[in-house]
Amino acid sequence: MTKTGSNWGPLVILMVNMFITMVGMGLIIPILPKFITEFGASGQDMGYLVAAMGVTQLLFSPIAGEMSDKYGRKIMIVGGIGVFALSQLLFGLSGQMWLLYVSRLLSGIGAALLTPAMMAYVADITQEKDRGKGLGLFSASMSLGVVIGPGIGGFLADYGLRVPFYVATAIAGVSVLLSMLFLPETQSREARQVARTAERKRENLFKQLLSSFRAPYFVLLLLVFMLTFGLMNFEAVISLYVDVKHGFTPKDISLMITLGALAGVFTQAVLFERLLRRFSERQILIAMFLLSAVMMLAVLVTKTYVSVFAVTILFFVATTIIRPAVNTLLSKMAGNEQGFVAGMNNAYMSLGTIAGPSIAGVLFDVNVNYPYVLGAAFMVASTAMLIGWKERSRVGSTAPLQEGAAAVRD
Repeated sequence: MTKTGSNWGPLVILMVNMFITMVGMGLIIPILPKFITEFGASGQDMGYLVAAMGVTQLLFSPIAGEMSDKYGRKIMIVGGIGVFALSQLLFGLSGQMWLLYVSRLLSGIGAALLTPAMMAYVADITQEKDRGKGLGLFSASMSLGVVIGPGIGGFLADYGLRVPFYVATAIAGVSVLLSMLFLPETQSREARQVARTAERKRENLFKQLLSSFRAPYFVLLLLVFMLTFGLMNFEAVISLYVDVKHGFTPKDISLMITLGALAGVFTQAVLFERLLRRFSERQILIAMFLLSAVMMLAVLVTKTYVSVFAVTILFFVATTIIRPAVNTLLSKMAGNEQGFVAGMNNAYMSLGTIAGPSIAGVLFDVNVNYPYVLGAAFMVASTAMLIGWKERSRVGSTAPLQEGAAAVRD
């Protein structure tokens, strides 16, 4: 397909697919406390369920990226949304706990198949001058899905706890049909043949992670992990926490999470650029990490729905500002290693997605307050790392970037 600035039809289909996937990921959150009681499950089980998706997404993403080059974007996109539809149906039909885990692992595979192929598709159909706009719209569909997912899940649960998963399955099925019928392949047959015959040596994920330890931006990658850990630590058990401690309903929980996330998205879209004009990225990060820590501790002392609501909104606002600030610093320090840094950013996010909910679930069974104490400690530690890293980062300039690039290549 020829790249054109006005070829936005396929992009709309991509955005619908990604939106559906993100909605499906998020709608589970307000439903889980009530849903897993049917299986006699614990907070630990809930944490592991949320984390399971991150495991397969981490493992399959690098493979899926290569497969989209070798076999085309369309087949990966259709396959990814199909696997996701299957995972939602399996979750809704499950009568045993192990099937819930299988469902979440399948969700991770579906997301891993989708994301690299979709990003490559956007690059295929846009000229360089329009690519930022295309990727921005694509990212917006992801964010909107994340925001709306819990809300949809909570409101559909009024018709039955399994209804949201059946609805997600049906919508995903429609998305598969739309993609099969109207989404053209952008990777030429010749390009696919070249990719299949090319002998490219790809470092395994473990070696890539080791390389990142020696890079000058390692502290920033570590902050990505700690932010994701704290965010997922908060989200994974907040619905169970307010259900146990305050008796909130799925609708209460979905409204709280949805409006909190909306406030975060609004802040990122409207206020972040203004904050950057007045403060440095480091100043913003220190303030927001501290605010996140305070809000995680505030959860433990709030007693009314309104106060929990307010704390949740402030937490989401803080964490939503942190991510683009970290990404901006990472981009500035990456030099000619932008691709590697983007991959490592995703890897550290996945590790945080795995570790945060898992540990939060285990701690929740010991004491319902412990996940938030640990999350606050992570946010405070992140602030201390930023303060201590300041002087070392000034030493960086060009030399460390070159050393970091060399370390990546070694």
